[in-house]
Amino acid sequence: MTRKSAVCIVSGGLDSVCTTASLVKEGYTIHMITFVYGQRARLEIQAAKRFARILEIEDHRIIDISFMKEIYGRTNVITDPNQNIPEDFDYSIVVPLRNAVFVTIATAWAMSIGAELVAYGAHIDDKRYPDCRPAFIKSITKALNLAEAEGVRLGLRRKITVWSPAIDGIGKSSLLSKGYRILGDKIFDTWSCYSDGVKNKGKNPIHCGKCESCINRKNAITKAGIVDKTCYAN
Repeated sequence: MTRKSAVCIVSGGLDSVCTTASLVKEGYTIHMITFVYGQRARLEIQAAKRFARILEIEDHRIIDISFMKEIYGRTNVITDPNQNIPEDFDYSIVVPLRNAVFVTIATAWAMSIGAELVAYGAHIDDKRYPDCRPAFIKSITKALNLAEAEGVRLGLRRKITVWSPAIDGIGKSSLLSKGYRILGDKIFDTWSCYSDGVKNKGKNPIHCGKCESCINRKNAITKAGIVDKTCYAN
């Protein structure tokens, strides 16, 4: 029986890694894609490479779209190193249309290789981010299939489903629990910090522990009832 194929957008953080691990377990052949878009947290790219090896992903593409940093300018703190990263959510954390750009590129690849699923790690607790909500996911799925409607009709392209845990009402801690059952303590090799972390006396940098993403990581791990083995500076 031929395994289904999926393109998974993986940042190297908890959500995308656990989503990808779950799909692997469910019997997909995974093609992984990671984007360099000018983000401050370059360590997440290294984490994505690490999990491609752990999950034995044979096809992992790292796509350089760092020109987006120039386009984004000062719109957000994730790509602008001159702004302070907030400890609580505010809209400066939202990168304009980031997931729309990622999903569009991933779908172009999926349609080129005959994959039928594009997945990314947005979950139901991400509701403050417009491009993580189920309404957005359903809408972009429709739009992208319309963009290749003739190719699908002629049998030259496969119709694509864009999926994330948010579609099934899955929250961060539930997603984490599922990923932990598959990966165990390897999940602590993911990178969540919005920055490249804090220097650790000549050792590898550690999570800052105080940005919004680090706090969300701590809360989700605690809620999942897992002992947090992440090293934080705070």
